[in-house]
Amino acid sequence: MSLGGFSFGCAVAPAAAGQPINTRDDSNKPSFTSLGGSGFGVPLTSAAPVQPIYTGDDSNKPKQIISSTQFPAAWPKLESQWRGVEWTEDKRTSLMKTVSSYRPSCEEATQARVLLLGPVSSGKSSFISSVQSVFHGRVTNRAMVGSSSASFTKKLQSFNIHSQKGEDPTGLVLCDVMGLRDGEVSGMTLHDILSVIKGHVPEGHKFSPDQPVRSETVGYVKKPSIKDKIHCVAFVVDATKILTYPKGLSTTFRQLREHICDLGVHQVALLTHIDEICSDTAKDVTQVYESRIIRDIMDKAAALLGMSTSYIVPVKNYSSELDLDVNTDVLLLSAVDHILQYADLYFQDNPSQNLSKMSL
Repeated sequence: MSLGGFSFGCAVAPAAAGQPINTRDDSNKPSFTSLGGSGFGVPLTSAAPVQPIYTGDDSNKPKQIISSTQFPAAWPKLESQWRGVEWTEDKRTSLMKTVSSYRPSCEEATQARVLLLGPVSSGKSSFISSVQSVFHGRVTNRAMVGSSSASFTKKLQSFNIHSQKGEDPTGLVLCDVMGLRDGEVSGMTLHDILSVIKGHVPEGHKFSPDQPVRSETVGYVKKPSIKDKIHCVAFVVDATKILTYPKGLSTTFRQLREHICDLGVHQVALLTHIDEICSDTAKDVTQVYESRIIRDIMDKAAALLGMSTSYIVPVKNYSSELDLDVNTDVLLLSAVDHILQYADLYFQDNPSQNLSKMSL
């Protein structure tokens, strides 16, 4: 996969398909003040930072209610697509080949590990199942999805994406963890999230805020290799909840991104449930980039996450459908291709771990 030029760290990265490379300005990055006294800025060597990642108390703040006036049945369409996408069977086939043939530009790692992070019910597990469905040729739900306000996923689960049923896995692994919560002890801790990214957390580890990951944890990886680490983080947010997410969530996302960036890991974002905010897109997914309301919500998601919209891609997961749809597949595969571009930057940003290839 050709990825053009880049700079070390998180300052410069390729934009979404069809867009020029953007330069990020981090001059106004948020400071590391703690959230509600949680000790967010305490070094990870300390035993202190074991509080849930969301500790803000919004109980006395008025709750926003989504009304029909916020998401009206129909908004005027844009005059043209604000991102160019080919909605054809050939494009679907081309994207599948691109994803299937992807291999990290590093001999020490055979797969790129991507961690999905987002609030409860944001659509992380559904995205994994939807991507698997595209390659299986039918709708499947291997990454089990819950429907309650509690996180269905409780442990670290890694899902290989197979190019075809029964064939060897592709160079992509999607990693799922429990959904982030606000102000409850059932949420993940910052310490645990960073431990996952660093490669210390064993597969299947069940997270508990009163039992943070430590060197004594069963299966703890003391000296993780590059293949154990996370190579890209994809934040997942629900388009229907952008207007009602707690105020403190934006600060939390920005602080998370700051810590993750310090590890040299690039980040992107997925905007899910777009069909639930735009009736035209619900009927025809090819309308996604002509939808004025989706573009508006994309801008709000960018503000929430503290990143440019060029890092964010809208997706429609398979939910009630029993059969695949070519256009939905194109949107999902475009998101995967977008993710892989940033995942590969991790290997390019760490040339010291690729000496064997450099010497050839």
